[in-house]
Amino acid sequence: MLFDFNENYVLENNRVRLEPLEEHHYQTLTIWAKEKEIWTYFLGRSNGAHDFKHYISDAIDFRKLKKEYPFAIYDKKKSKYAGCTRFFDYQSDLRIIRLGYTWYGQEFRGTGLNKNCKYLMFQFAFEKLNLERVGLGAHIENKVSIAAMKSVGCKEEGRIRNAFPSINSIGRSDAVLLGILKDEWFSTEKEILKNKL
Repeated sequence: MLFDFNENYVLENNRVRLEPLEEHHYQTLTIWAKEKEIWTYFLGRSNGAHDFKHYISDAIDFRKLKKEYPFAIYDKKKSKYAGCTRFFDYQSDLRIIRLGYTWYGQEFRGTGLNKNCKYLMFQFAFEKLNLERVGLGAHIENKVSIAAMKSVGCKEEGRIRNAFPSINSIGRSDAVLLGILKDEWFSTEKEILKNKL
């Protein structure tokens, strides 16, 4: 199956629902957007409440351009929208995709929600789209995000040197590249991650 940017994919289990991001999600997500620490490692127009409306509209526009596919994350346990995530850089000929731009409000971090989201996204990528790899990445200073990616089965693959401005605005910082392969998903990582849900 090819990824169809026009299709309204909904990925869900008993804990979480990922639904296509739309303009109406702005109101329900804006409360979390005011948490400044969410945007520490984000580039572009995504620095919280001030630019959050642009962040939502940009994400939706990128879907229309078939560049990115953003989801709103709904936590069924708390009955609240918790944050956003997305697929991007889909290359059907190479059978690869990237996953990122993920953030959650403070009250949802460390609750297992992220593991459920990643499980559904990996399952979709490998079992529906039949892709060979899912790539992820993070600012090298974003230790929490890197640890979270490793906790869902991603392997560190390398670095891009001087990819980002340093958080303290002195010099440059590397990007850490991570990924998970189809063979890894089916041989071990799917079951390991499933047992963590």
